[in-house]
Amino acid sequence: MEYVALKQFVADMIAPGSDSLAHVHGGMAVLLLARLITRRSLATPIPLACVIVMQALNECIDRYNHGSWRWPDTIGDTINTLFWPIVLFIGLRWRRQREQ
Repeated sequence: MEYVALKQFVADMIAPGSDSLAHVHGGMAVLLLARLITRRSLATPIPLACVIVMQALNECIDRYNHGSWRWPDTIGDTINTLFWPIVLFIGLRWRRQREQ
C-alpha cells in the first residue's frame, strides 16, 4: 500500500472525513508516546520536539508524494498537529515555575 493511501486509511479510522481532526489526534498521540518512551515530563522539550520532528517528516513525505509544497494544506496540518502539544508544554512549564 502506498504511503498516501495508508495515511488516508489511518486518518479515516481516527476521524472519518476530517483530515484536520486526524492531525490533532496524531499530534497528541505522538506527544504521549514520546513521553512514555523517553520517560520525560511533558514540561520538558523532548516530547514536544518529537512531535515537531514527526510533523516535519510527515510534511516532507507529503511534499515528495505530491511533487510540490501545498502551502495552505501544510500550514493547516502543522497548526492542527502542534497546537495542543504546545499549549500543554507552555502550561506545564508555567505551572512548574510557579511551584518553585
